[in-house]
Amino acid sequence: MSDRPVLMFDSGIGGLTVLREARVLMPDRRFIYVADDAAFPYGDWEEPALNARIIELFGDLLKRFQPEIAVIPCNTASTLSLAALRETYPGTPFVGTVPAIKPAAERTRSGLVSVLATPGTVKRQYTRDLITQWAQKCHVRLVGSTQLARLAEIYMRDRFVDEEAVRAEIAPCFIEQDGKRTDIVVLACTHYPFLVNRMRKTAPWPVDWLDPAEAIARRAASLLSEIRPRSEASPSSDMRDLAFFTSGKVDFATQRLLQGFGLTLA
Repeated sequence: MSDRPVLMFDSGIGGLTVLREARVLMPDRRFIYVADDAAFPYGDWEEPALNARIIELFGDLLKRFQPEIAVIPCNTASTLSLAALRETYPGTPFVGTVPAIKPAAERTRSGLVSVLATPGTVKRQYTRDLITQWAQKCHVRLVGSTQLARLAEIYMRDRFVDEEAVRAEIAPCFIEQDGKRTDIVVLACTHYPFLVNRMRKTAPWPVDWLDPAEAIARRAASLLSEIRPRSEASPSSDMRDLAFFTSGKVDFATQRLLQGFGLTLA
């Protein structure tokens, strides 16, 4: 049997942050990157419609690419559909992404933590359950950004972003309380790390920006080694890393970006 790929699924190009880390940990694995750009941004969708779309779309993706595992860097898709995907497609192992609230609660010194996410992730009960389970001793502020994912997509394509727009989106994350300040901001959307340098520049004071990309990649690598060690896999005749966009329309700037990540359009 030929070596089956690792499928990575995101609403847009945000999951490239996880792909970058996964390549470091799994340099000999083949990757298929799927961007559901036809439905971007996920934060604008009603939950039942988005859940149905993701489940149906995965049926086609799993049949077409036959991945060994599926990784979902997207917080919105994971918190909404991960359980349903595992139930619907029990033959495929899934690695999801949830806001890094537990490590934030462990690291904070001030006890003031903010979770910067899409509106969908912020309003989901799953996110609140994570706070109840892991961060009861902290003050956790949930900040739903309507624009940051779009700004990240623009920045990655055009290498330019309106810094004042970034400043406005992150401003609610920063609070002062009883002489203490927010010291950790959880980046609960894979798009956001692309803008972290702009966030640092426009933030009112320094904080630890918690990016979960490496942790997601490590979990995927660990799961793969449990399923079938790399030494047991037969080499594939096509070892290219592919990118698939659901819209079927990829502009020149995006094509150039994909080339920079070593991806070939499927």
